[in-house]
Amino acid sequence: MYKLFFPLSVALVLGLAAPVAAQELTGTLKKIKDTGTITIGHRESSIPLSYYDDKQQVVGYAMDLCMKVVDEVKEELKLPEIKVVLNPVTSATRIPLIANGTVDIECGSTTNNLERQKQAWFSPTYFVSAIRFVTKKGSTIKNFQDMKGKAVSTTAGTTSMKMMTELNGKEKLGINLISAKDHAEGFLLVESGRAEAFVMDDILIYGLMANSKAPDNYVLSSEALSLEPYAAIIRKDDKSFKVVVDRAFKKLYASGEVETLFKKWFQSPVPPRGVNLNVPLSDLQKKVFAHPTDSGDPKDYE
Repeated sequence: MYKLFFPLSVALVLGLAAPVAAQELTGTLKKIKDTGTITIGHRESSIPLSYYDDKQQVVGYAMDLCMKVVDEVKEELKLPEIKVVLNPVTSATRIPLIANGTVDIECGSTTNNLERQKQAWFSPTYFVSAIRFVTKKGSTIKNFQDMKGKAVSTTAGTTSMKMMTELNGKEKLGINLISAKDHAEGFLLVESGRAEAFVMDDILIYGLMANSKAPDNYVLSSEALSLEPYAAIIRKDDKSFKVVVDRAFKKLYASGEVETLFKKWFQSPVPPRGVNLNVPLSDLQKKVFAHPTDSGDPKDYE
């Protein structure tokens, strides 16, 4: 049963009352206007959302969505061209680089939650994942309790790390929790036998499994810790930029173009190996598209 979705933030509702261009430019929009440049933060291995392909080009579902934001900014500022600078970020650096102005918008696999909303603002949700774990076939780990006393990897600076640390302490599981620098390294620890399980958002695990040397050697857990709504990050209190970002997403969702992009990245062969992840367009995902929300409360996605 879906709960009633909250509307977009008050800042957005108020901001829609008047075009940004009719007001004095501030924040990110002023920076883009003055420099003719927008800097997009991207991930290196968040397949199929934001990652390097086999040609070392940055591609992915989130990147395609954020390029639509660039188009909306061009229209808003009446600029025929805007130079796009791509800046790699990690789970640990993404919010600090947004906050200090190095990156203008981060497009990856970032969960919008209430804790992070104290540091940054978010676009409407564009994908809903769940925290699960992957093991090799034959592993004795079938649920999170089975991890007691085992070596388990997850990625530094993620919701998964926070939740696993809390679970480990609360349940006194004695898990040897290994902090990986990125998702690829976390999965590699399982692949090489140095960890027995890798805990991460299921869509990222799908991508890592599909692009591994032996995809059939791995099992994704049925048990999940929580739902994870993904969204793009922007600077906190940047009202005028949020209006433009949210408008770009609302246009994508209303036109149905987002479903075409979803099919491209989740239901078709994707680089680097041409693997189809075969991720269904769930009823919850359809709900997110039909009723855009920037809520960071997982309960609003149940």
